[in-house]
Formats: sequence, C-alpha cells, structure tokens
Amino acid sequence: MPALDRQDMPATAVPVGTAKAGRIRYLILAMLFIVTTINYADRSTLSIAGDSMQNDLHISSGELGVLFSAFSWSYLVAQLPGGWLLDRFGSKKVYGIAIFLWSVFTMLQGAIGFFAGAAVVLLFVLRFAVGFAEAPSFPGNSRIVAAWFPTKERGFASALFNSAQYFATVAFAPLMGWLVTAMGWEHVFTVIGGVGVVLALVWTKVIYAPRSHPRVSKGELDYISAGGALVDMDAPTAEQDMATKQASSGKENLRHIGTLLKNRTTLGVFVGQYFINTITWFFLTWFPVYLVQERDMSILEAGFVASLPALCGFIGGVSGGWISDRIAQRGTSLTAARKIPIVTGLLLSTSIIICNYVSASWLVVLIMSLAFFGKGMGALGWAVMSDVAPKQIAGLAGGLFNTFGAVAGIVTPLAIGYILDATGSFDLALAFVSVCAALAVASYLFIVREIKRVELPGYESATSATV
Repeated sequence: MPALDRQDMPATAVPVGTAKAGRIRYLILAMLFIVTTINYADRSTLSIAGDSMQNDLHISSGELGVLFSAFSWSYLVAQLPGGWLLDRFGSKKVYGIAIFLWSVFTMLQGAIGFFAGAAVVLLFVLRFAVGFAEAPSFPGNSRIVAAWFPTKERGFASALFNSAQYFATVAFAPLMGWLVTAMGWEHVFTVIGGVGVVLALVWTKVIYAPRSHPRVSKGELDYISAGGALVDMDAPTAEQDMATKQASSGKENLRHIGTLLKNRTTLGVFVGQYFINTITWFFLTWFPVYLVQERDMSILEAGFVASLPALCGFIGGVSGGWISDRIAQRGTSLTAARKIPIVTGLLLSTSIIICNYVSASWLVVLIMSLAFFGKGMGALGWAVMSDVAPKQIAGLAGGLFNTFGAVAGIVTPLAIGYILDATGSFDLALAFVSVCAALAVASYLFIVREIKRVELPGYESATSATV
C-alpha cells in the first residue's frame, strides 16, 4: 500500500493541542524573515544609489540596466548548483556561508568610486558575485520551512519570508535614501553589507535541523512531524541519507530536472514564477528611478515614497499566506487554497498600467500600492514549492524554480532599460509589467492543475521512510 503524504491528510488528523508544546519553529521563521530582509536590502542598494551613481560615474540608462541585470546572471547560473549544495551539505552550513559572502561583496561596492575609469566593469563583477552568493537563499528558505512547518501552517510561513522583500524596502529604503543624501552613495553599500556580516554570525547560533535543535521539545517535534513537516531533511537516518545522496548525484540530477520540467504542475509553477518575478524586479530596480525621472521626486523623497507600496506588498504577502492556510484548514483542497489568493492577487497587480493615465503623484502612489498589495498576495510560489517538491531533491527543485525567476531578473532590467532608451518614457515599461502579471494568472489557471507532492520515479520506497 503506498505511503500517505501527510500534506493530503485533513487538518483534524494532526494531534490537537500539541502545537502548544513549543514555538521554536517561529524563532526559525523569524530568522528567515530577518535574513531575507537583508538579502533584499542588498539587492536594492543599486536601485537607491543608482541615480546618484549615474551622475558621479557618468553611467547611461542602458549601462545601468546592464548593472541591474548583473546580479541575476550569476543568480541564474548558480541556482542549480546552490540547490545541490543545500541537499548535499544542509541548509545551515551552505546558507550561513552564503550570507557572509554576499555581505562582503556588497560592502566592496562602496569602494567603486576609487576606480572611476573601470567603475562599470568592477561594479558588474561585484554585482555578479553578490548574485552568485545569494543563489542558495530562497531554496534554503523553502527547505527550512518544509522541515519545520506542517502543511497547514506552511502557506503563512512561506509567505512571511517571501514578504521580507517588501519589508526590506519599508525598513531600508528611507535609510538608504538618507545615506545617499547625507553621506554619499558609497555608504549605502558599506552599511547594508556590514549588517549582513553580523547576521551571518547570528545564523550559526539560531538555525538547526528540527531533530538537532537543542531547545526543541518532543511535543513540538511530534506535532510538526505529524502535520507533514520533513523533519529528517537535514538530519536523516543512514538509509535516508544514502537515498538522498543517490538521488542528488550528477547523473540523477539531470534526470530529475527532466522529470520536473515534464510535470505539468511544476512546469506551470516555474512559468508563473518567471512572470511574477518580472513585477518584483521592476520594483527592485527601476521603480525608484521611475519616481525620480518620471515623477520628478528627489532621491530622498523616492526612498520614502517607495516604502509605501512596499508596505502594502508586505501586508498583501502576509495576508495571502494567512488566507491560504485558513482555506486549507477549513477542509478545502490544497489546490484551491493556494490558487485562490494567487489568482486574486495577481489580477490586482495588473492595475499598475493605470499609472500611465494619471498625473497626480499621490494617485500614482495609491495605484502602485494596490498593485504591490496584489503582487504580495499572489506571490505564494514558495509555499507551492514546499508542497510539491520531491523530498529527496527539495533544494534542487527550489533551485530550478528560482532559475525561472532569475531569468526574469535578467530580462526585466534590460528590457526596461532598452524601452527607456528607445522611447524616453516609462509608459511601455509599465504596460510590459502589467501584461506579465496577467500571464502569471494564466499559468496558474491553465497550466497548474492539482497541487500535490511530486514523487521521483524509482524512489517511492525511500519516501515512505520520511513520511
């Protein structure tokens, strides 16, 4: 008889009351949220400092678009290796080293001004290095959430760490705008990078696999395990470890990638992530420039104004995860519980195109806030990946998922930079972003069918030991 995956069990099958036995999983989630906030603050440093750097270093809009995309080139290339490293060596070690490296590379960007003649090349190299180092971050987040949270809590947990991308702007855009104005653009990189170096040290004291955590109670461990958490992911038995190593070998990885790309559900989720990340990367790269150049705001004003849509994105992201879990807890299928907030939110995000037809700055901010609330609400892709990724290759599957998102990180800055150079206006750029939001909706409605965990051919017997 095939093993029953606990994500398909009704909520009533989880022992009642045992959730009160411990809350260590929320400490883990808080750490993921803080790390992801710094992660996105690092990514957005160039967008805040970009206009000032253009003036000081004589960088054109096309060159700035190339610099914006540098991160995603390496982020794309490193996704599958990063996912493999997570599966092979565990989330704590690989992710911790990644935090330290990307923070150091961010700090070094503050010294670019000393090499004015080669600033564009050196900045591209450093942005490339940051992207390479950050590659394990989101697959790592997904693996840790899958290990620590039962299915009925996973939507909120995944939405919370994913919403840190908006909180990063709320928390750091005003600070970075002030640093540019008061101290110079160089200090945006040194301050944010320095915070990350400290955080890498904290990581080693907080993050553990569930069975290895010195403070986790038996009650909490039983609760999350009974609810479908993959508690043995980074602390497997000898048999499970052998199965994982076999599944993550080089030849097997190529076969597994083919399996994931041929599976309709995972392919639809991958395609949807590409289009969703188009919205993300517009916000991370060109949005502050849009406020300065198209809406005549100062850099300081843009830093504060950009935080308002970001706050709405954060609220939307947390709300989407909460709504998804509430729907699932009421007995609705996991497929409907995930798709309802995704489709509703992304339909709202298409409203960004309305900004082309209004002139009042306050109305632009209001529309952007609505669009990013919707984008946050609909960005449940990582929750879906925690639900569908094969147990033995959760890191690799997350890396492939994030590869599609990284392609959007390359295409979006370049496409918008080209549009600006060709038209001198953001009108077509906003239309491009709106169409991508609509295509994300189509992916989840017409490609993704049932949301359930994918089994790897030939490894069904190994999975039963971890369920």
